Amino acid sequence: MTSTDGLRLLPFRGLRYAPDRVSSLTAVTSPPYDVVVRPEGVRHLETADPYNIVRLILPHAADPTTRHRQAAETLHHWRTEGVLRQDPEPALYVYEQRSGEVLQRGLIGALRLDGPVLPHEDVIPEVVADRAALMRAAAANFEPLLLSYRGRNGAGGATAVIERVVADDPLLATTTEDGFTHRLWAVTDPADLATIDDDLSRRQALIADGHHRWATYQRLYEQQPGATAASPWASGLVLLVDTARHPLQVRAIHRVLPHLPLATALADVAGAFRARALPGGLSAALTALEETPGTAFVLAGGRDSFHLLDRPDPELLDRTIRRDRPEAWRRLDATVLHSALLDEVWRIPDHPSDISYLHHAKAAVEHAARNGGTAVLMRATSEETVRQLAECGVTMPRKSTSFGPKPATGLVLRTLEDPHH
Repeated sequence: MTSTDGLRLLPFRGLRYAPDRVSSLTAVTSPPYDVVVRPEGVRHLETADPYNIVRLILPHAADPTTRHRQAAETLHHWRTEGVLRQDPEPALYVYEQRSGEVLQRGLIGALRLDGPVLPHEDVIPEVVADRAALMRAAAANFEPLLLSYRGRNGAGGATAVIERVVADDPLLATTTEDGFTHRLWAVTDPADLATIDDDLSRRQALIADGHHRWATYQRLYEQQPGATAASPWASGLVLLVDTARHPLQVRAIHRVLPHLPLATALADVAGAFRARALPGGLSAALTALEETPGTAFVLAGGRDSFHLLDRPDPELLDRTIRRDRPEAWRRLDATVLHSALLDEVWRIPDHPSDISYLHHAKAAVEHAARNGGTAVLMRATSEETVRQLAECGVTMPRKSTSFGPKPATGLVLRTLEDPHH
């Protein structure tokens, strides 16, 4: 595909739950697939409603091929039964999330893959391969990834359309377990769609959350026989948020090393980092981590066992961290963790069976305790640092950041076999 100058967000006929066929919209939605804490989270969602979206995004069976076929068959059955219904005409969808002082609004659509979209993290090939096989089998995008862009100053362009649309009654409204209310509107007016298209054609986007899904979209297009720029496979489901108007929240993603006992982890870092036991519980440990200057991590083996690592040996950093990157990249906690600790000191391969990535510190600590392993608790990186590195063409280590609020999964899906995709 040849690159376009700006973003092209295409309308599509959304596939949505029929409210009369499910117990509630809340009961059929889910966090993004990589945020669900498995297997406990999957079981919780499955029992909330027999039609919960988790049965499509995280089907479970003995082998991958069976899982992917199961998701495709489930999608087909739900459409045949009228549980999922396709909207009558192509639309872009205004999506609002609100909780207390947090308000985020953006546009859900099918984004052309040849536009200026900046990644900031590397991806895990095995995850991309698995998600690609799932989407190919189902011929669907189940959940939008989250992209940020910087809109124009003032209230023109896409912002003007969004602000006017939200004054009308929404297509749907629901409140999820995390306390966020979600509302969705369809934009079908040709003049509004043209205004949005003209505005976005001058923008570039940063992947905030969903690097693996974006890489999956690209792989699917490349592997689709005879696919052209007009093919539904040449675009992917996204949520675009103007972060000049609605700044994203940035949180850390923590690591769990299930095969590395805490005692071994601490013994191995002797001389490479300063390690200190922390009194108190998780909250106190996270506060100490935030207040520590320079590189720092908290190692945890359970709810009463926290150690602060800081002051890495300069010689270790000089020997293990590549020099052909900006200084801001070399100083990232995630860079130091992966280059110095995981690769050199602990020698742990970045493979799903050896490193788990969890978004919540409490879940990470509990997971480490259950497996007799070690949780590495991290700090967040600022959006500005992420954007600066991305604009330099530099990717951060895998799972370095968690932007949010993330879109709920299950409010609107996109099929890839429909002529009005």
